[in-house]
Amino acid sequence: MAQKPDTQRRDGADDNNVVELSQFRPGGKAEPLPVTFHRRELDAILWVYGRMVGEGEWRDYALDHMKDKAVFSVFKRSGEMPLFRIEKNPKLASKQGAFSVTNTHGMVLKRGHDLRQVLKVFDRKLKLVEK
Repeated sequence: MAQKPDTQRRDGADDNNVVELSQFRPGGKAEPLPVTFHRRELDAILWVYGRMVGEGEWRDYALDHMKDKAVFSVFKRSGEMPLFRIEKNPKLASKQGAFSVTNTHGMVLKRGHDLRQVLKVFDRKLKLVEK
């Protein structure tokens, strides 16, 4: 006869119970989740990143998720300041737009509500060259 698995733990709790994580945090309050890029947003950013890596312009990146914004930083070399920061700040969504691209000096190059439009700041303009 097969034995039935024991679902009672030593502390008397049942393994089948679901417990809220906030019960185990100090003060019993759950902290808000950090702001993140959604999958489609990250796909758009990584598509531009891959193109720029292929052109030899960029070499490294960092991804930061904070409680008020998410930042994708682009580097020429990993030990330097970022060349560009692609930011998502939901607090600005109803005003100037949640997405922005800033350069090394902190100057906002483009801001808007649609990430794909904001990323067009990295599109190369073709120039006519005459011989």
